Amino acid sequence: MPEQDQKKKFDLSLFGRVLQLAVPYKKVAISAVLLAILLVPLAIARPFIVQNIVDDYILVGDVDGMTFMAAVLCGIIVLEALCRYTFIYSSNWLGQSIIRDFRVRVFRYINSLKLSYFDKTPIGASTTRAISDIQSINSIFTEGVLTIMADLLSIIGILGVMIYTSWKLTLIVLTTMPFLMLASYIFKEAVKKSFQRVRTQIQKMNAFLQERITGMRIVQIFNAEQHEREKFAEINKEYRGANVDAILYYAIFFPVVEIIAAASLALMVWWGAQDVAREGGVTLGALIAFPIYIQMLFRPIRVLADKFNTLQMGLVAAERVFAVLDRTDVIENNGSFAPETIEGRVSFKNVWFAYVAKEWILKDISFDLKVGETLAIVGSTGSGKTTITNVINRFYEFQKGSIEVDGTDIREYDLYALRSKMAMVLQDVFLFTGTVLDNITLRDPSISREQVIEASKLIGAHEFIDRLPGSYDYDVQERGATLSMGQRQLISFVRALVFDPDILILDEATSSVDPETEGVIQHAIEKLMDRRTSIVIAHRLSTIRNADNIMVLEKGEIQELGPHEELVELEGGRYRELYEMQFLEAVE
Repeated sequence: MPEQDQKKKFDLSLFGRVLQLAVPYKKVAISAVLLAILLVPLAIARPFIVQNIVDDYILVGDVDGMTFMAAVLCGIIVLEALCRYTFIYSSNWLGQSIIRDFRVRVFRYINSLKLSYFDKTPIGASTTRAISDIQSINSIFTEGVLTIMADLLSIIGILGVMIYTSWKLTLIVLTTMPFLMLASYIFKEAVKKSFQRVRTQIQKMNAFLQERITGMRIVQIFNAEQHEREKFAEINKEYRGANVDAILYYAIFFPVVEIIAAASLALMVWWGAQDVAREGGVTLGALIAFPIYIQMLFRPIRVLADKFNTLQMGLVAAERVFAVLDRTDVIENNGSFAPETIEGRVSFKNVWFAYVAKEWILKDISFDLKVGETLAIVGSTGSGKTTITNVINRFYEFQKGSIEVDGTDIREYDLYALRSKMAMVLQDVFLFTGTVLDNITLRDPSISREQVIEASKLIGAHEFIDRLPGSYDYDVQERGATLSMGQRQLISFVRALVFDPDILILDEATSSVDPETEGVIQHAIEKLMDRRTSIVIAHRLSTIRNADNIMVLEKGEIQELGPHEELVELEGGRYRELYEMQFLEAVE
């Protein structure tokens, strides 16, 4: 936890922002507040009636009156139990409803963030924000503000009745209060710091586990299991240490409170027993009721420090979540142009782009791609090939120049309308947990099973899908771990085809498939690209040589642009060099 977080005081504006989350459920919140207020007199009535029974009925031998008051006491106990049940249930229902809505809101906002956010933020950190931190916000309502208010009202009410009953006994009881307040303050500050450490270690552990589980293949390939186990053991040790510190503070604080409460009770009994014998002193009923008052007084005081910490930790978690919601690097969708169809003409005009300011990845890129044409892009690693596909989809915003589709700047298009006219097939195919059908349609209800099967047959994927247990209802599991890389790639081609794009982008889409699988999909690729404007990034000759034009990129600049036959004849040309190094062997 950063130092500034540890020193941060109670933030009223942040607290008010959290309370705003309860506005849709204000009726339930108000009901919980009214129940908290009602519970105060009900709780106080119990010892008060006990005192009354002793002084006014037992000592004078009024059995009928004592029986009636005992029945009244039982009725109050039952009513208090019902009210307390309703209070606990409603406050927890309120908290769960708030975090349900809030979690959906946070997930939607994370969906709207630019890819640059995910480039810089570990997945484990985002997961912690959306799950663990939001769960901590729930405690603000279930164990924080409502219960703290109920306890404070209870303390005020009990003190008032105690003073009314015997101000002398009350003063005796309160002589130990400064020690209790000091212990509570020390405990609150110590536990606050330990809980902050716990939150930090949870985030570290989530991020570490997510990365290592996702990259387990690399860990095992390079025999790094022992090193990773040691690193995890270190993180886990720090997490355990933070929790043990918190447990230690609890283990010290609660016995100290019990000792202080016992001392307060002993002082009260010692002085009160003497005062009972004096004329005009406290009554026997008051002396019997006061231990109950002391227990009721010390119980909320004992847990208040813990609840204030719970509230503070909830606010720390809320601050982290709101920090995500306050980010300004969201996807900008200021355009309104949303045509039903597009032709597919693409023009780059003097486009400059940098992921980091002034470190240009694309430098003054200009080209025109006519309707139905195919542009292949080749170049060294880091030359900017994938970046071109990123900016045309507006995953990242270019800094200079313009990109036009059908003569209209892509920034004037409605973003989602623009992307609906494009499809990308990537080298690293991502499949979600779910069925083959779900992964192809991405749960779009407008795409029927019949369309998927037809597209699969065209691509050449139907045969292998049909052999799977359950066919199109086969569960591919996370990231498609049970399928081969070629099978996953075929599914990605079917996915692109069923969305029927006007502009198709293939980013190293065949580089990971074996020659046999490539032969299966090559004809399907041609069908997929037929009459569609296509941008292809590939290393294989079979995918590139039939393109209408080939662009050679080096360090973000266009070195050569033209058809295969023209570029391969250029003496000393970069494409010819790449062709001879990478493609000649394939031809032979």
